[in-house]
Amino acid sequence: MTAMIRRNLLLYFRDRAGVFFSLLGALISFVLYLVFLKKSILTEWSAAPNANQLLDLWQIGGTMTIMGITTTLASLERMVQDRENGVRDDLLLTDAGPFGLQVSYMVSAAIIGLFMQLMVLLIMGLYFVIADGITIPWAELPMVGVIMLLSTFTATALNTMLVQGIKKIATLGAVSTVISTAAGFLVGTYVPIGALPNAAQVLLKCTPGAYIAALYRETLMGPTLTTTFQHHAAALTRFRTTMGVRIAWSSQLTVGQTYGIVGSVLLIALFFALLPQWRAARQRRALVNA
Repeated sequence: MTAMIRRNLLLYFRDRAGVFFSLLGALISFVLYLVFLKKSILTEWSAAPNANQLLDLWQIGGTMTIMGITTTLASLERMVQDRENGVRDDLLLTDAGPFGLQVSYMVSAAIIGLFMQLMVLLIMGLYFVIADGITIPWAELPMVGVIMLLSTFTATALNTMLVQGIKKIATLGAVSTVISTAAGFLVGTYVPIGALPNAAQVLLKCTPGAYIAALYRETLMGPTLTTTFQHHAAALTRFRTTMGVRIAWSSQLTVGQTYGIVGSVLLIALFFALLPQWRAARQRRALVNA
């Protein structure tokens, strides 16, 4: 299985144009933020000290979430290509079997997703430090790494559920276009969640990306939020709700509840992503032992 993971990684990173455009696709939200969105959002929160710092960190969290969604989906293209070209049938003859082969696709997609999210963090963090003079919350970076893992594995599992039913690269390309376009809205990056109509807010709250983005934002923005809204609890609550720093239903979810929701989605997605291959592997063993 290790050899197949290495194969998938080599095939992905050898396509340098594909890697570049995969990174560029997620950074479109970054460019839109700089050119169009930042000024209008900053106007609304101009009375708050450190508003520039808050919004830059808010955008980093959203863009990293988008990157986790889109790059894991793009890396799973190898699964569809192997199925369409008949390579999967050859790989199934190895000792890994259906289950091991599925896991190899998922592990390589997760590694790619982690790497690309790290690249986004470095690129955007460096830009905002130079251009806006923001302060990176270094003490929070280990927790950001934990969220990065959670984000990557959740996106990989969900995308695997989607991709395992697709048999043509052309079909996957159309699906990828839709998901890449929608991702910026679903994580509340193009438009803050509190600025949307109620129906749209409910839709966003039903997608895991909004909760992952909330974890990123709460972690990255936490120290600055505490300083900015000190002695202004009502303003802090409003900011968190409007900007999607904490998802609110009847009340705002705590950080622990948000982790619980994302963790539950991850476990359910892993179950359904691996169940068909586990069954196939079990049937294969039964035939061999018969």
